[in-house]
This record gives sequence, C-alpha cells and structure tokens, in this order.
Amino acid sequence: MAPEVPADVFNGKVSAVNGYSKRAYVTFLAGNGDYVKGVVGLAKGLRKVKSAYPLVVAILPDVPEEHRNILRSQGCVVREIEPIYPPENQIQFAMAYYVINYSKLRIWNFEEYSKMIYLDADIQVFENIDHLFDRADGYFYAAMDCFCEKTWSYSLQHKIGYCQQCPDRVKWPADMGSPPPLYFNAGMFVFEPSQLTYDNLLHTLKITPPTPFAEQDFLNMFFEKVYKPLPLEYNLVLAMLWRHPENFEFDKVKVAHYCAAGSKPWRYTGKEANMDREDIKILVAKWWEIYNDESLDFKPENPITDDEANFSRSSIMASMPEPRMAYIPAPSAA
Repeated sequence: MAPEVPADVFNGKVSAVNGYSKRAYVTFLAGNGDYVKGVVGLAKGLRKVKSAYPLVVAILPDVPEEHRNILRSQGCVVREIEPIYPPENQIQFAMAYYVINYSKLRIWNFEEYSKMIYLDADIQVFENIDHLFDRADGYFYAAMDCFCEKTWSYSLQHKIGYCQQCPDRVKWPADMGSPPPLYFNAGMFVFEPSQLTYDNLLHTLKITPPTPFAEQDFLNMFFEKVYKPLPLEYNLVLAMLWRHPENFEFDKVKVAHYCAAGSKPWRYTGKEANMDREDIKILVAKWWEIYNDESLDFKPENPITDDEANFSRSSIMASMPEPRMAYIPAPSAA
C-alpha cells in the first residue's frame, strides 16, 4: 500500500522574487536525442499564442551544450538539474526510459516561481492557456487519462474493460467496491513549487515501491486528494481521437500531446497503427507549421538569461539531494 502523504504537504509558503510572484511554463529534457526539437516547437508555440510567461527547461547533465545553446537562442530559461532515481526494484516499467522521468520532481524546487504549468516536450499549444495560472491555489490540475490502450494491459482497469473516460460503457464491478480514484496524465499539469512539497515528494519516493508508469503513477498517488480534472482540450492524448472522440471537440483542442506510438512530428512516417488518420495528419502538420515558422523565432533584443530572477545555481544545487547511485545517462528516447 502506498504511504500516507502528510496532510500539510501543500501548506508551504510560496516565495516571491523582488517583491512579486512569478509564473512560468516548464518542460523537461534529457539526453542528446531529438526531443530538443520538441522543446523548440513548444517554445515557438507558446510565442505564437502570445503567452505572457517564459518557458523554463529543466535539463539533465547529459544534454549537450549544442542543444542548450539552441534552447537559449529560442528564449528558453535553461536550468540544469540532477537526476532522481526510484528505490531499487525489479519492476518492469511500461517504457524503459521512464526511470529517468522521476527527475521531473526537481521542478517542485523552483521556488522562485509562484505557479508553473508543466508541459512534456512532445506537446504543442494551439491556444493561449495562461488563464490556467489563475485557477485556485492549493490544487493539482491535469486532464484525466485513458485505460483503453494496450500499454495499460497490466492494470486492473484494462483487464476489466473499465475506463474513467466512459465509466458507463463497462461499469466497475459492484463486488469490488468503489471505482479507483481519478487518474491523470502527467504530461501537462498546473502546480505550485514549494520546498515543503518538494521535500515530501523525495521522502515519499524513497518509501514507495515503483510501478509500471513510474512518476505518473507516483504523482497520482501523491496528489490524489487535491487533484482537480481539466477538460481533455488542455491535454489531448492522441489515443483519445480513436478511443473517446465523444468527450471533446477536435476544433477546440488547445493542447495536443503527441505521445501515441509513431506520432512524434519530427519522426512521423504515418506507418504506425492509427497514424494514417486524417486528424493525426492535421495535428502533425500544425506542429510543423509552427516549428518551421521563422517569424516565431526568439528575438534577441529582449534576451532571457539563465540567471533571470533565479537563485544562484550553486544555492539551488546545494538544496538538491545527491542521487543515490551513479549517474545513468538517459536513453535516446527520453
């Protein structure tokens, strides 16, 4: 059974910089692979929708300097973080690279920001979502996930045929008690950095057995009592297109999450399952339109530096516990 999360975990004070609170988007990058293209596309997408807030990129040490320079040239605030590893275990993660995703927990230590919106690097923003920063404090906001894809075959929900996206299609068996708590996709979420929350996250991780979906399962457990669902339009996992099209309007999608196999725009061939769909082709084309638009490149006359409103790197890193094992470079898929 998962450990009880302390009740006061969300009561830490939010810090302010220079007398005022700050907001930012944040993403995560590891390794020397092609996900840097996703971050560039995301930065340009946020610029296209005229977001008022910067994009912070939390990077692991194995991100090459060439990629860091690309990110800085696109106006990103580059923040190096140390990796976090789960307790030693024999679990088989749903994807091999999921083990490095626990490092995303470091973003709760970015206390110079009062509120942040996390976006995976394989996400694109098509409409301004700055208004999500104005949601009530003290809650964790994210869109619900789906249990219909084969990647969830290990789960009891999948085996029963139950999915929270369509709970009446196959009902949760009455003899098994109440349905499981709502489960969110951790590719996009709204959160409040806090030293108290950060410390509790790392402490809880040490005593929580890992599960197949790694940090996503962990975050669902940790924030279960303060989770508030967002509409699917704020994080359209592409499998929803063929699993639950009745639950959203395609033309009103604000955030697309290219996490289905074969859907990464910069690798897209259309040959994988479901990738020849017209709606997928439209979303891939929209991503490339933003990525290739040179007018969306960052204009250096107002540069954003890595030190902008940040604590010194030495003080930040001093507050981060060292990893419990030697550093393991992220697989190229991460």
